[in-house]
Amino acid sequence: MKNLTLNNGIEVPIIGSGTNTYGKEGNQFAGDLRGDTQEIDWAIDSGYRHFDSAQLYGNEEVVGNGLKKSSLPREEFFITTKLNTFEGYVSADWAHAEIEKSLEKLQTDSIDLFLIHKPWDNHAEMLEAWRILEDYYNRGVFKSIGVSNFEKEHLDLLLENGNIPPAVNQIKSQVGHWNEELIAYNRSKGIASVAWSPLRGIDEKAKQVLDEIGKPYGKTFAQVVLRYQIERDVIVIPKSHHKDRQAQCLQIFDFELTASDRDRIAAL
Repeated sequence: MKNLTLNNGIEVPIIGSGTNTYGKEGNQFAGDLRGDTQEIDWAIDSGYRHFDSAQLYGNEEVVGNGLKKSSLPREEFFITTKLNTFEGYVSADWAHAEIEKSLEKLQTDSIDLFLIHKPWDNHAEMLEAWRILEDYYNRGVFKSIGVSNFEKEHLDLLLENGNIPPAVNQIKSQVGHWNEELIAYNRSKGIASVAWSPLRGIDEKAKQVLDEIGKPYGKTFAQVVLRYQIERDVIVIPKSHHKDRQAQCLQIFDFELTASDRDRIAAL
């Protein structure tokens, strides 16, 4: 596994596992929890140590239970979760209460990376939320802090008014929408880019091109896409409900794309 060093010196595995449908009936986002941790168990067995969760997903306890019952110590894992701001921001008391719920559900005293999940149209509230994250960071409860789905204007707000720069910006970056400009801006500010759902957006035409690229290396279209991302130092968090496919996503460190390969992928 390759690690990427964040702007505060913390190392994060460059591949993590998405979790938003894990432990749910029918593998559906809105499904009820099944009461098991099967996908987390498989991922740990395959070698995943980085798990991406969120309050919005409604299943942080699945991640917490799966990691807790493994034979590995807590320090082996890198856990990310996010403050649910999809319906905006309520208050400082609300934010503190939601953070404490996440710590309880994840069964941990610290979170490796805590994000604001989505920006909203109130700069004063966003700064208040960021200062709350900074406080948890300064107390060592959060090992690193960052944001998700932020554009340049939102990043500038925190960079100009906060005390701690975001360590990461988790964004859409996938076939058909590589988001080069925002990734370049993140990089210019020392902010790592994380691609959520990196294997979405692949239609049959793109899949054919990716399969052609992967054939000489003995790699699948999915492995080619993930390799392209990590060669750009973009952290990826693929997700699968199939044990073999989970494992395949980790098997991308034994080949390198050529400049021609990268140009073809960038054009998709």
